Amino acid sequence: MMITDTHTHLYSEAFDEDRDDMMQRAINNGVRRFFVPAIDSAYTERMFQLEKDYPDEVFLMSGLHPTHVKENYKEELAHVEDLLATRKFYAVGEIGIDLYWDKTFLPQQQEAFQHQIQLAKKYKLPIVIHCRDAFDEVFEVLEKEKDASLFGIFHCFTGTKVQAEQAIGYNMKLGIGGVVTFKNGKIDKFLNEIPIEHIVLETDAPYLAPTPYRGKRNESSYVLNVLEKIAEIYQLPATEVATITTENSKAVFGI
Repeated sequence: MMITDTHTHLYSEAFDEDRDDMMQRAINNGVRRFFVPAIDSAYTERMFQLEKDYPDEVFLMSGLHPTHVKENYKEELAHVEDLLATRKFYAVGEIGIDLYWDKTFLPQQQEAFQHQIQLAKKYKLPIVIHCRDAFDEVFEVLEKEKDASLFGIFHCFTGTKVQAEQAIGYNMKLGIGGVVTFKNGKIDKFLNEIPIEHIVLETDAPYLAPTPYRGKRNESSYVLNVLEKIAEIYQLPATEVATITTENSKAVFGI
């Protein structure tokens, strides 16, 4: 069984004590493909090291995370542009809008999001969207950029059925992670009404660990718990869900 974790911050300091063991646990559980989103320039070297250590399993993205859009966001966007111009990445991400922590930089977040979508189009890459307390704002930018070259993943999707259909309408797959296993996660109530062709699996490790690890450090091996919950929701064998969601990830990332 081959499983794909489409969103995992493997370079996070949370794994500095046991990264190799953590990776081995995931690989032993059938996770063979790890797609790694960027946050900002501070993590670039760690990402490159990770790719060097796991050249067959790790696939990198480039992007500026919305919570890291600050006064220096233009320098950070220039860094993203430089990286995209010099080497291969598999997506522009994670990008988007986050109004949960701070609304101060909303205009800059909107500008950075749109600019990075345009970069993704230039390089014919998917985007990986981060959206927190900002569905309307994210959809507003997607509407401006909507065309045949816009595609990607709506990471950590936690919206309503209507919002899920809206996201799919913009040619986005839904990244489903630990939230689907939560008692109050809500998305498990309607997910079976969304064709599984629109679903990819993710952990967002080290964040958002699934039940029964909720509140602890998440890791990529726990994507198995997400897989089992999705299999239950769609009433399909776990092996079939692994195959379908991996194929869906290949359709997005081109590999």
